[in-house]
Amino acid sequence: MLSSAFELKSFDPRNASDEIYRAANAFSNRMRAETLPDDPPIPFDEAVRGWRNIPAFVNVTAWGVTRVGAMQFVATSNIACLMTEENRHLAEMQIEVLPEFRRQGLARILLAQIAETATRERRRLLIGTTGERIPAGEVFMARLGAQKGLETHTNQLRIAELNRDLLREWLARGEERATDFDLGFWDRAYPESDLQAISELLQVMNTAPRGDLQFEDFKFTPEHLRQMEKSALERGAQRWTLYVRERATAKFAGFTEVFWHPNRPEILQQAGTGVFPEFRTHGLGRWLKAAMLEKVLRERPQVKFVRTGNADSNAAMLKINNELGFKPYISHAIWQIETARALEYLQASR
Repeated sequence: MLSSAFELKSFDPRNASDEIYRAANAFSNRMRAETLPDDPPIPFDEAVRGWRNIPAFVNVTAWGVTRVGAMQFVATSNIACLMTEENRHLAEMQIEVLPEFRRQGLARILLAQIAETATRERRRLLIGTTGERIPAGEVFMARLGAQKGLETHTNQLRIAELNRDLLREWLARGEERATDFDLGFWDRAYPESDLQAISELLQVMNTAPRGDLQFEDFKFTPEHLRQMEKSALERGAQRWTLYVRERATAKFAGFTEVFWHPNRPEILQQAGTGVFPEFRTHGLGRWLKAAMLEKVLRERPQVKFVRTGNADSNAAMLKINNELGFKPYISHAIWQIETARALEYLQASR
């Protein structure tokens, strides 16, 4: 039961009041300062554009806990259900509590809202992520009886430490070995003419390690891609995509993608990089990564750090990143728990 000192508020992140948005943004930046103390806060207008442009195929419900009489969140949670053909059995959850309000039962109260919503939406599995910089998250997930499905890291490259001779070597080797392929570039929006093929290209990310996580391959449609694209671009992010295409068949063989934001000009986010298994003997991964970094050096001189997420078991990509100079920055764990097990925990802890 929630203490009389607190109030629980449910809200729609896409259509909240200005007061809710300000409280949510202030709370999010407090949590951000704990996990990313060297990074700048997210400006209010950017945060609001992000919430208002959550892709339509993502069904999100959110809650916030405030002290009575004060419109300041001390804890928040949300549950996101993808309305896609696959993975109808799972939902992603997030629970965050400010340091000074932990160990007061607020996470348990928020978990109850999540479990109730998951039951109503017939989502039998909950997925959540914790990070090393907030150890309380891992303690809470373990207490629930959740299982670690995948261990990952955010790895970071300092541009000042990048071996530029290695880049030139990889670019030259790529041009020598990949004579049957063309390298291409998309700036921001994907071209409409190739959208169906691009949606199939991005499915190469399904070949990345997923540990023991119980989810199916994601098969985002062209419409899904446009919705995700709009969400990123409305927040002000700028996306660059490099791809390789087999010349004889015009088939996409692989890609790499990065995101940059003018509000955080020193940080570049490396998103997906993937090459289809049948094309993995041509050095395309190194060619793509080297070409993208060379372009960043030339056209984004303000970038000082490149960050990327990798499963600890992704030996092939880690080898490439380690050679480039990426080093562990933050460790994470992705957990899973049956909704029924979460309900059992809540019942037992009353």
